[in-house]
Formats: sequence, structure tokens, C-alpha cells
Amino acid sequence: MAETFPRDQSGLTLPVWVAAAARAAVQILCGEPFQARQTLEVPDRSDPLVVAVQSGAPLRPGHDALAISRCDPGPGLDLTRDLEIWVRASWRGQSQGADWLELIPGEGVGRLEGDQQLCISDFARRLLQLNLRPLLPEGRGLRLDLILPVGRSLAERTSNAAFGVVDGLALIGTQAEVQASASPEQLAHTLDQLRALTQSAGFKGDLVLVIGENGRDLARRSGLVDQAPVLKAGNWIGPLLVAAAEVGVQNLLLLGYHGKLIKLAGGIFHTHHHLADGRLEVLMALAIEQGWPAERVRPLMELASVEAALQELDAWNRERTRALWQAIAGAVEARSQSYLARYGSWPLEIGAVLFDRSRRLRWAGPRGLAFLECWGVELEDPH
Repeated sequence: MAETFPRDQSGLTLPVWVAAAARAAVQILCGEPFQARQTLEVPDRSDPLVVAVQSGAPLRPGHDALAISRCDPGPGLDLTRDLEIWVRASWRGQSQGADWLELIPGEGVGRLEGDQQLCISDFARRLLQLNLRPLLPEGRGLRLDLILPVGRSLAERTSNAAFGVVDGLALIGTQAEVQASASPEQLAHTLDQLRALTQSAGFKGDLVLVIGENGRDLARRSGLVDQAPVLKAGNWIGPLLVAAAEVGVQNLLLLGYHGKLIKLAGGIFHTHHHLADGRLEVLMALAIEQGWPAERVRPLMELASVEAALQELDAWNRERTRALWQAIAGAVEARSQSYLARYGSWPLEIGAVLFDRSRRLRWAGPRGLAFLECWGVELEDPH
């Protein structure tokens, strides 16, 4: 049974829409009528969310049921907009322990490359557990088959594969609300955080600006978080550099995935893929500048990603590839300083460190390397 409804809830992450469809499917499985609006309890949040579900119906009454929701990430640029989410709920038999919920990644849902397990965040799993367990009869186990019909094709436009997630989109939201990294509102929020960091009593003029959640996680694991305040940036890199200079930052380290920071080497300072890409073009231009033969560089344009180009070059000449990426890190620093100089004159030194798909600190520009040495952090060489 389907129902037409106005969208009364937007700006929510993918795990929330999955949980809403799952709850609707489980209600139908338990013999209840379809409910187009689901009230969800959210971990670490006092007030519930009311989330729309598009449709739902029993497949085999009493055995399994299907519900469908449609993702609405809010007004920002987001490739999950209007993404259909299918959740099939079925009984798993008797279950008395913590293993009452089995999650099966279906078509379009991301798996970890190594063990092929569902790629899901603790938040997403807790959200499902919190909202489904109260619906189940005592002792019953539940199986959920999660399906994103176009998830596989959408995942090709993300960097998921670079971090070992294959076959589709990962369910890795860490909160209910979308943090719109490309929106002006997110820039304003980040600027507020920047001002708070630099006004704190212990601020000494150093800042690590990380690009994305993977960068923040690496800053923790590498010990950078113990050396300087860490601020997570969205896609507004250029304005943040200027703002950092204005509030008195003197040494700023840019830390990010090479497939993201390489845009800065090409002078692209708003890095959302909807607005500008050019990564392979930047890589090719810098390779030619470094003296690579054109016949070796030209085929890179046909590859799917910077990561694929890196592997291709590395297989041909490992040492030259390492030198190329060091040069790219240096270009990130130089272009960032040039960008800053267009807006004023400040004593801000910008360094850059790039990490690879295995989240290893691999390449640094001259200033970035000096910052790391000062802070007692080393680059990692997998060879």
C-alpha cells in the first residue's frame, strides 16, 4: 500500500531514512497497518524525529514485509537526494542474546572490501536497535535486508572505494542531521568553531585543518591532535584559510586525502565535486611539469580516479611517483599561500600533508614536513 505525503522532515542522514523504512517494515511484519510517518528515537537526543516513509506492504503475511523510504538530505548538494531505500524485514527464529538483529547488505549497500561485511557506523546500528527492539515479540530475532537500488552507481561518484568500501554506499552517518559541507550555513558554523578555538586560553597559534571525517580520525591516531587544535573543514577551504589568518593562526597544517587536496594544487578552493573537479587534469599537468613523458601521462585521463592513476604510476616507477606526490603537496602549499595573499598580508605559514587510501600519512610539502618534524610526527612509507 502506498500513500502520497508532503515531505515534513528534511536534512537527515541516510541511516535515519533506513531506520524509518525498517521500522515501518517491522510494524507490517508484526501485523500492524502501514504507517507513513515513523517516530524515531535518536541516540543521545531527547526529542524524537518524525520521518516520512513512502510505502510498505507485506510480502508473505507473517513472514516478511517491505517498506520504502526516500532520502531527503536537505537543501545542500548531496548525491543521496531522492535515493530510494528498500528494507525487507523477516523473522530470524528465536533469539535470546545480543545477536537478535541480523543486517544483510543487499544491492547498492556498501561492504568492507576485506571481509565483505556491511559498512555501517555505530550510530546507524544503534539507531536501528533502539527503534526496532521494542516492536519485537519476546525472544524473536529479526533479519533486515537493506537495498539501495541505485547505490552502486552513486558510490562510483564518491571516494568510498579509496577507503575500502565496495559495491555501494556505506551507512556511516554519525548523527541524525546532515552537516552540509558545501552550504553557507556549514561555513558559518565552522567559522564559529574556528573563533572559539583561537580564543581559548591554551591557543598558541597552531592549527590543523582536516578535510573530512577520515582526516579527523587520522589526526587523532597520528597524535596531531595532541600537538595543535584540530578543526574539521567542509568544502570551503579558501574562506577558512583567510579566516584563520584574520583570527591570528600562525602555523596551519592542511591534512586531507590526496584525492581531495590535489584540487588545491590546481587552484580549486571550494572542493565539492558538484562545483569543480579537475583532479586528474591537475595530476597530469603536474606530472608533465615534473618531466614525466607525455605518452605515460596521457592515458591517465581515461582512468576513473586519482587513486587509480596513483597505482598506475606507482607500478611504472615507484620513486618517481613518490617524488611527484611530494611535488603535489608542495603545490598545495604554494597555491594556498598565493590564495591567501590575494586577500591580505598575514604572518600565516601553510603546510600540507596528504594521506592515502589506507589512511597513512604519505606525502608532505616543505612546510608540512617541517611542522611534522617539530611536532614529532613522521610520514609513513609502505615500501
